[in-house]
Amino acid sequence: MSDESRAEKFLELFNKSKEFTEELLRENERLRAQLGEIERANQDYSARYTEIEEQNNNLASLYVASYQLHSTLDFREVIHIVQEILLNLVGAKSFSILLLDENTKELRAVACDGEDAFPGIETLSTRLGEGVIGTVASRAESFYLNDGTVSLERPLAAVPLKIKDQVIGVIAIYKLLVQKHAFTAVDYELFSLLAAHAATAIFSAKLYAQSERKLNTIQSFLDLLTTTST
Repeated sequence: MSDESRAEKFLELFNKSKEFTEELLRENERLRAQLGEIERANQDYSARYTEIEEQNNNLASLYVASYQLHSTLDFREVIHIVQEILLNLVGAKSFSILLLDENTKELRAVACDGEDAFPGIETLSTRLGEGVIGTVASRAESFYLNDGTVSLERPLAAVPLKIKDQVIGVIAIYKLLVQKHAFTAVDYELFSLLAAHAATAIFSAKLYAQSERKLNTIQSFLDLLTTTST
């Protein structure tokens, strides 16, 4: 075989080897791309699974909270349940629950937590339509602080307690627990629940307490009449 034939043969073999190598590289790149897609799909699946699991837990928490709110007609117990929801489900470390006096149009604190962080929170009161809390009550719209410093008059969040369009009070949140840095999607669901279910539970408990007092007064009056007549 001549030198020229050997060179051609070598060149042909070299080109085939080059083509084969390039084909291997393309196949490797294709497999790497497929592997990346599979990894992304697995990550998406894992994230979706975590999201669904969190939503299920949130739904369970919302159901339990709703059930607890309507499990009693005792006013103080209803308020205590609202406090437990704010503390354990929302993660509020400092907050105040204010109810509206229809006669004076004044919002007054009936329960609170975190007095050490915000002195005066236990006696917090404001007029309807005045300041952040009063405006939340008059407009029946929630308030969330985007920037600025939190104060008694300017809470981190303020949620109206309302029955349809009637506002009976406001929940003001001033500080979150250390491990919680911001509100989550489930918090807003809980705020919606508190705006409606907690308002209904509190209103019902107040009506029940008033009816009990009236019944006791009537009974005392009847007892007095009975005693006098005998």
